[in-house]
Amino acid sequence: MYELTIHLQTNSKTPLYEQIYRYIKGEIREGRIASGEKLPSTRALSRHLEVSRSTVEMAYEQLLSEGYIEARACRGYYAARLDGLYQLTEPDTVKKEKKNSDGKKYEFDFTPYGVDLKSFPYNIWRRLSRECLVDDRAELFRLGDPRGEYGLRNAICSYLHQARGVNCSPEQIVVGAGSDYLLMLLAAIMGQGHRVALENPTYRQAYRLFRNLSYEVCTVDADDKGMQMDELDRTGADIAFVMPSHQYPLGIVMPLRRRMELLKWANEENNRYIIEDDYDSEFRYKGKPIPALQGYDACGKVIYVGTFSKSIAPSIRMSYMVLPEPLLQRYEERCSFISSTVSKVDQIILQKFIEEGYFERHLNKTRALYKNRHDVLLSCLKEIDADFTVSGENAGVHLLLHFHNGKTEEEMIRSAAEKNVKVYGLSGYYVEQDKEHKPQKDAVILLGYANMGEESIRRAAALLAEAWKE
Repeated sequence: MYELTIHLQTNSKTPLYEQIYRYIKGEIREGRIASGEKLPSTRALSRHLEVSRSTVEMAYEQLLSEGYIEARACRGYYAARLDGLYQLTEPDTVKKEKKNSDGKKYEFDFTPYGVDLKSFPYNIWRRLSRECLVDDRAELFRLGDPRGEYGLRNAICSYLHQARGVNCSPEQIVVGAGSDYLLMLLAAIMGQGHRVALENPTYRQAYRLFRNLSYEVCTVDADDKGMQMDELDRTGADIAFVMPSHQYPLGIVMPLRRRMELLKWANEENNRYIIEDDYDSEFRYKGKPIPALQGYDACGKVIYVGTFSKSIAPSIRMSYMVLPEPLLQRYEERCSFISSTVSKVDQIILQKFIEEGYFERHLNKTRALYKNRHDVLLSCLKEIDADFTVSGENAGVHLLLHFHNGKTEEEMIRSAAEKNVKVYGLSGYYVEQDKEHKPQKDAVILLGYANMGEESIRRAAALLAEAWKE
């Protein structure tokens, strides 16, 4: 019988049965418990670990349901035979990533992906949910329009025209569960044989997604105006993925001249398109909002993608895509049979949220909240005795610090971590490192502030001042 020495953490948030389950599962996966090896009885193991028998039974039941162990009548529990199964053990790359991650929980985290959920209007959302469900309407639970409910698409259409200058009809809008899904759907609409160009550095999720969709993918270095057009011409790409209103992660706003050059590039060939990712255009702190590139498009070359994840909450999982007229027929032919990936109930709740003015009020409140945090952070950065400049501070929910003190990015991140503050380096957003990029001369650090209160920002900035003091 296999002796199980499990160190249970009674003060952990992880239930005891799950700790037992994870331990045994890991031992079997790694081969330390051989197939056919007998496990202790639930009574013996509960006595050995000094836990209730029901706790051990719950762990064993989970292992049984997943096939890691098997029960033999009147004989007990045995490790199942798993050798030879495909990729049972983790790939080396996964192990390497886990090894490189310190797993440390930081007191302060300047994540650039943050969203403030404390400002979410829970009471309003709860009331709208009740209103949608108060009537016993079977229609709510039937499959809806594959593109999304017309009422929601109409509300999105009105909002985009007023707030972003997007010209479209509800028929051109497709609603989906997240931008990743919409990009996969777009790939099905457009078909294979395309070459996609992305700015470098870029949003790595989009880069990975296009590669996994078997597209040829290349990168184009970005200057202070965005994607460089002469380099784009040399790539041979027929699709350009850009974030003109607020490039991630550089925070660049593409000026009008570069936008017109990009549209001109798309119009030079029939099969060229631009994917405009307008992920956080609602948050701008200097000047008027920058109109979407799609609003300047007169030839149906821009595919506009937006999301409610940044403006409302990540768990809403609702994004939308505006297809240009030339792609609508392809959608009808190739993808109109694909059901909507968003619940009809959730769509109607969001429709009411927009139509009754709550979305606009929530945006105004959130924009003011982020503006205050933005101003506090900039003020605190002035107290840091280090040679750096700031960029990307006029929009979005993060900014960049460009250091000129000769220290590496790793050194800056490590010294911040020693003060229990997590910051992020720009180098992690570069792709295709085998290209002949100019070496990154200065360390560049990203600081996000959306999910940090003003007092937390002050305390964290004071710690960074100590960590980065020259």
